Amino acid sequence: MKNVLLTVTFVTMIASSAFAQISKSGFGIKGGLNYNANGRYFDAIGNASENPDATIGYHVGVFGKLGNRLYFKPELVYTSTKSDYNTAGEFKMQKLDAPLLVGLKVIGPIHVFGGPALQYILNTDLDNTNIQDIENDFSIGLNFGMGIYIGRLGIDLRYERGFNNNEATIITNNTSISNNRLDTRPKQLILSFSYML
Repeated sequence: MKNVLLTVTFVTMIASSAFAQISKSGFGIKGGLNYNANGRYFDAIGNASENPDATIGYHVGVFGKLGNRLYFKPELVYTSTKSDYNTAGEFKMQKLDAPLLVGLKVIGPIHVFGGPALQYILNTDLDNTNIQDIENDFSIGLNFGMGIYIGRLGIDLRYERGFNNNEATIITNNTSISNNRLDTRPKQLILSFSYML
């Protein structure tokens, strides 16, 4: 009888905790702007390298949230970015990002968060050239930032950085491999607006 009572108490506590988490959870939609610069461009002939000028891109996606004060927030986001290089031209990239964020409600509506971001490159394009190969279509980066959430509406600002070099080899004149390389690793500020459904 004592074991049954302990088991019922334990199950009730777990069910209450799970119900409390579910009632504070949900999912939503998000979108916003990216201020992006990819990595360096390496010119094999001139033995020179160049940092890009940062430009504005955009993102749209969905997210889930599990928890209240301390929460887990996975996201799935389509991101379009571009970077301008003086010698190579404009580099465009489309990718799927999946940040896996842990957040903390600090005070009032202010939250801080961070975590790894899984990235899958869908497409890349560089002016007047072809990109033969990207080392890895899949890579991992880091997101961290802060946000303000009032009711169902939210706004957050975060920084994203790729962990490892992920270079692309450049083909010139549609036939020859030039040994020029471009680091596709993102470095960006991301401003997002969200709505919890």
